[in-house]
Amino acid sequence: MTGQVYVEDVEPGYAIPVLTVIVTETQMFFFSAATYNGHRIHYDKDWARDVEGYNTVLVQGPLQAALLSRALTDWIGGAGRLVSFSVQNRAIAYPGEELRFGGVVTGKRDALVDLDIFCRRGDDVLMPGSATVALPHRSAP
Repeated sequence: MTGQVYVEDVEPGYAIPVLTVIVTETQMFFFSAATYNGHRIHYDKDWARDVEGYNTVLVQGPLQAALLSRALTDWIGGAGRLVSFSVQNRAIAYPGEELRFGGVVTGKRDALVDLDIFCRRGDDVLMPGSATVALPHRSAP
């Protein structure tokens, strides 16, 4: 989203812009390195298949959460603030899949906006959660 979103711009039911990402194995490798996550299930296909029983490597849950928080912070703009963020990793994502990150406004309290948030693959919700953001008022200096 370009520009600043204001609390007056949203009401319950408002869907934030969806961030669509196809996570690559290279991105996963660098994310593992940056987060000191040495679990081989995220970068070693043979290990993931032969030891863990998956078809290939798995996208890290924290990477999905980071992309979901990015969808929120991209939407709220520079004058917005992410106040709270909570997710549950409920399903597996594989590299090369189209993942969609977004949310829907569920309520407003002055400058605070509550949302149900998600990471989806198709119609499947892989990571549900909730968030609260603070948005500026249009009348604020």
